Amino acid sequence: MVNTRTIDIAPSILSSDFSRLGQEIEAVERGGAAIVHVDVMDGHFVPNITIGLPVVKSISRSTKLPIDAHLMISEPGRYAEQFVAAGAKMVSIHVEADANEHRGSRSRWR
Repeated sequence: MVNTRTIDIAPSILSSDFSRLGQEIEAVERGGAAIVHVDVMDGHFVPNITIGLPVVKSISRSTKLPIDAHLMISEPGRYAEQFVAAGAKMVSIHVEADANEHRGSRSRWR
């Protein structure tokens, strides 16, 4: 039996040179990336602060690759739909970041 499964490469833009972000995204596209991974950190759920909605919106206009917004933020359910509206095709969250996630609220984002 032939294995038809593929591996999708999803490089994070967190290690990019932000003064050249568009060029960095073009480079990962040329390199065969399947997804652009965006680490969103709020300084509360995790100690670092990184990218927000305006950057995701800008990235979505500069790439044809799907964007995965990885929300490492408190109460991600409050913001998930806004990241989708900004251009994210996928939203990854940490269930422990939102006390209401056990109620199955993720289905409303699909």
